[in-house]
Parts: sequence; C-alpha cells; structure tokens
Amino acid sequence: MKQGLSLRVSQHLALTPQLQQSIRLLQLSTLELAQEVEQMLDDNPFLERQTEEAQREEFGLDSADAPQPREEREDAEPSLAVPGSDGAVAGGDADAPVADAVDAEPDWEGDGSVDLAPDDSEWGGDAPPRSSGSGDDDERADATELARSHESLQEHLHRQALSLRLSPEDSAALRFLIESLDDDGYLEDSLPALASALAGDDNDQFDELVHHFQVALGLLQSLEPVGVGARDLGECLAIQLRAGAADDEGDEDAMEVRKIALAICKQPMELLARRDFRRLAALTRGSEDEVRQAMQLIARLEPKPGRRFVDVERNVIVPDVIVTRSGRGANMKLRVQLNPDVMPRLRVHDIYAGALKAHKGEGGQALSQRLQEARWFIKNIQQRFDTILRVSNAIVERQKNFFVHGELAMRPLVLREIADELGLHESTISRVTTAKYMATPFGTVELKYFFGSALGTETGGNASSTAVRALIKQFVGAESAKKPLSDSQISEMLKEQGIECARRTVAKYREALRIAPANLRKAL
Repeated sequence: MKQGLSLRVSQHLALTPQLQQSIRLLQLSTLELAQEVEQMLDDNPFLERQTEEAQREEFGLDSADAPQPREEREDAEPSLAVPGSDGAVAGGDADAPVADAVDAEPDWEGDGSVDLAPDDSEWGGDAPPRSSGSGDDDERADATELARSHESLQEHLHRQALSLRLSPEDSAALRFLIESLDDDGYLEDSLPALASALAGDDNDQFDELVHHFQVALGLLQSLEPVGVGARDLGECLAIQLRAGAADDEGDEDAMEVRKIALAICKQPMELLARRDFRRLAALTRGSEDEVRQAMQLIARLEPKPGRRFVDVERNVIVPDVIVTRSGRGANMKLRVQLNPDVMPRLRVHDIYAGALKAHKGEGGQALSQRLQEARWFIKNIQQRFDTILRVSNAIVERQKNFFVHGELAMRPLVLREIADELGLHESTISRVTTAKYMATPFGTVELKYFFGSALGTETGGNASSTAVRALIKQFVGAESAKKPLSDSQISEMLKEQGIECARRTVAKYREALRIAPANLRKAL
C-alpha cells in the first residue's frame, strides 16, 4: 500500500445552532411553540416571562438587533451573518434542504459578553393584556371558558347513576362501564374482555364479573342520551328505536315501520349505507316502500350519542394572525395584526445577568453560553412572528377579493409568488403557512387555504381551485333533493361558467369537501 498526501478543496454548508433553532421554531404550531417556551423557561435560568409592563421601552423591537459597544465585547466570535430583515429565516435559500449540514452539539458561546444587550428587553411587551371585560364582553363567552364548564359524557352518566339503588358490586360495575365508553358513547370492548382484564385466571371471579357487567350494561343503556353503551352502530340505532316505540301505540302502520327498522338494524350496515332497498326488503320481508319509510325513521336517529358531550376545548383553533376590515366600498381597508394572545412575553433575567457580570470566574463560560442562548431564543421567536406577519400581509394583499366577497373570489396562488415577493425560499413559506391560522371575516382558516392551483377558463384566464370547490359546494347546496346533480352535470355547469373542469376533477373536489355522491344524496 502506497501512502501519500493530497490536497482537496470542497465546500459544504453548515447550519449554526442559532439558524437551526430559528428554522425549527418557524415550523412549530402555536401549541408546540407554547410547549417549547415552557421547556426553555424551565431549562434556562436567564430566561423569564414578563407579565407586567416593560420598564425599559428604549429597548424595543426596533433596536433589538443593535450591536453592543465594542468596549463591552470580550473574546468576540463572528456573528451570524444572514442578510435581510427576517434574520436567520429571511436569508434566501438558507433554509433549503442541506444534505451536508453538520450535526453537532449546540454551541451558544456567543460573544462572551454578560452585559445587558438591547435584545435582553421584554419581547411581546406591546401585546395588550386580555381585558376582563364588562357589559357586553361578559355575554360573549370565550370558547375555551365554555369548554371548561362543559359537562363530559362520563360526568353526565355518573350523575344519573346516583339516583339508582344498586348493590355495591353493580354500582362499581356500572361506574367501570361508564369509564370504558369512548367519546361517541360506544362500549368498544366486549364484556368478557373487560372481565378477563380484571379477573385474570380466576374463572369464578370472571363469571361473577360478567354477570355484574351484564346487569350494569342494561342499566347503562337505559340512561340518557338514548343509545349510549351500545357495542356497535346497529345496536345503538336499535336502542333508540325501542325507546321511541311508545310514540307509535295505536298506529299499526307506524309500529310495522318501526319493526322493519329494527330488522334493518340487525343487517350489515353496508346495505343501509348503500340504500340497497331491494336487498333489505328481501331480508326484512317487507315492501320497498316500507323499507324506505323505515330508513327515513333511522335517518332521524343519532348515530353518535356522545357527540354533544365531546370536549370542545380540543377543537378550539387559536389564530396566529387577525385580519379586520374598516370602512366600506372604495374606502375599505384591511388591517393585518398578530394575535397578542399567542405571543410570549419573554426577557432576560436582569438580576442573574447582572450577577454574572459582577462575578466572573470559574464556571463563568458555561453561564455565559446559557445567557447567549436565552438572547438567541428571544430573537428567534421575534423573527418567527415577524416572518409570519410579512407572509400574512403578502397573502392579504394578493387575496383582497376574498376578504370582500368570500371564497368564490379567491384567485390562484402558489408558494413561489409569495417567496419571490418577500425574497424568501419556498420552504420558508411552506413552514410559515403550515399549522398557522388566520382569523378572517369569513372564519378562521389555515394560511395554506389561500394557496390553490389554477384551472383554465374559456377566456384564457385562470380560476382558483379553491373558488371552484366553493362553486361546487354552492351548486350542491341549491340542488333538488329528489334529483341531485351528478359529477358530469356539475362539470357541465362549470363549463357554462367558463371553467374547464373534468368530471374526475369534480369528483376529487367533491370528495375533498366530504360531499356524498349523487345516489347517496337523493332523498328517500
């Protein structure tokens, strides 16, 4: 083996820890960012949450990037040079996929300074506090507050169970079944499976538990909401049908229809979903007309008894950006602002930073790194919200008609248009528009909602796919329930509007809107 020396020149791009953190914070949702902030507050003693008014207003956002005096910098290292007002995120292709990025432990050495820097001041201090409100404000209850006072399905059932006189064993079995229900009110596990999990290998105890569970199941299914405690959809519908049998006393026709409806519930649910009248009539020994009436009766039942008890707090979407309108007609203006409720108010702990400056010594280098880490975290969060605001302004500027006329006025828009306008990379726009929401006069939507492909028109122009979906939804909403529109008919109607849209494209958009096909939309 011959040994020798060679010189090779190569280039690779290494992402600094600061830039990696900036990119990661940008793609986090509001909930994930709040968790990240809490984690950083627990880990870094130099970072604190400021809940009062900032005392040093001269250190506002405008001067956050101001350099420290030269005489205060010791052992300075090269600063992160990223052009553009968006700092680490605004640097063109800086956040594009990098195959050769070096994985290394974060290095937060910074410039070695421990003095208070301009960006050590509170960030988010301009956000007005949530007012307690009075008068009309008290009447408009917040969705989260309503969710906290919302009674769960289990609480509702436990409250009813208190009025039952049961043995301790049956009462315990009923409580166990109530806690075993899912959000829709169904009992997913069989009684033997539940008993086996508690009894183990003891056969005598297993049989006893199954007996108590059978008694408790009958009691559970007698509680309100009707249909709770069912093991499947058919049983849930049958419980509701039997509960309403008293309304049909004296009406033989209604009793016969209910009887056929109960027979339908014992058949495979696929037949009910497909509305296979002929097959169901043969299986239930009734006429097709009676089957239709029975299916109309079934259609009025609740397939998910626990639906109204679902905790709505999990479905509350907190917008990152709020868009409001002012004025009318030609004088109408759109105002885009960040939601102050999602902006963390952070600052560097003055006392700890001052103590570190006064007592430099052993271990000071590690503490200096933690101080620099706190500064970078505040700055990167600021850059995150600044970038979200810039992108939101650009979107609102290009989709003005949406905020005036609604989704039918949406225009085609792709990520590259916004990226080119702001001087950012497409991947940055993708990160900003993912899991970020905007409150508009027409509801709260994800930022990605404003981007849609273009469909050709007869005049040579383009129509947004979002507007086409809205048009399809409008057509279906105005159709006759007895003669619903097929995908081919909707395609022809779009052509009459000057929009070239194939039948397969209509079917794809219809499925995306969760609209059933024409045969399932037809009235019984």
